[in-house]
Amino acid sequence: MAAKNVRRKTTASSGQSWKPTAEANSRATRLRLVAAALWALAIGLELYGIFGLLLNDGILESSSSVEGDGTLKAGETFPDWAFWVLIGLLVVMGIVTIIGSQLWKKAQALDPPSEQNPVSFFLKSQLGAIIPLVAFVPIIVFIFLNKNMSKQQKGWAGGVGIVVGLIAVALGINYDPPSQEEYTADQQAVIQLLGKDEVWWSTSGSVYHVCDDAPDIAGKDNTSGTTAEAVDAGRPRLTLELTSELKACGLAVPNNIDEIVQAIRDVRDGKTSEQLLPSPDWTGVEGAPSGSALDDLNDAIDQAEDE
Repeated sequence: MAAKNVRRKTTASSGQSWKPTAEANSRATRLRLVAAALWALAIGLELYGIFGLLLNDGILESSSSVEGDGTLKAGETFPDWAFWVLIGLLVVMGIVTIIGSQLWKKAQALDPPSEQNPVSFFLKSQLGAIIPLVAFVPIIVFIFLNKNMSKQQKGWAGGVGIVVGLIAVALGINYDPPSQEEYTADQQAVIQLLGKDEVWWSTSGSVYHVCDDAPDIAGKDNTSGTTAEAVDAGRPRLTLELTSELKACGLAVPNNIDEIVQAIRDVRDGKTSEQLLPSPDWTGVEGAPSGSALDDLNDAIDQAEDE
């Protein structure tokens, strides 16, 4: 009997949420730990710059100047060596925060957070941009408030801090953060269209495909595996050229394939507050998929709908 064309929940509550492979999960943990260590180093350098240099009166050098009335005025100035150390600190802080941010984004791609808690999802996804703000804003403020630095020293140090900080923030932003919901939608679309969690990908490209003969990878040295294994291999998302690929692979194409593709796109674009996918409409279509993975998926979804 053909499946009805209805929308079905495919959230974690269905019991069929996407999960990373054990290797990907372990690698993501290592990347996060290294990123955290680099960020801790950056903040440690920031604290040294503030308390060891900018607020440390013990490093100031005595100076004297002649006033307009000819009197000699004694004072203290920020030493040149400390100025150059400060410049070096700002550059090193930028380097380590950027490296940490890139490692964090790689970890998020391997094991993304859920969008069920928007605040938590934002913080976890954009931590690579938040940490540079924590590392650079305070020290930049202290530079411009320092009373012992010359205007030239403040201008150069503050300028370097602002430029390096902005670069670190820009490179740390995750402009297209992945989520468990996106990966789950792709995985369940694969199972519903193919009857099993098996996809193909090549040594190049950023998406996985429905068969070895898909136009974009036909004739290449391809690899097959689960959607989680594809993500582990650096192919985090399902191609949206599903109509042409299913036809090229000789697979059944549901009547509502365009609706399915749009639903996946809506999940990726964050247009849906609750992740929903339409069930494929196989009315009049020969060769509709079947299999234990599809049966398990449908059973889990039906159970979630009854709860």
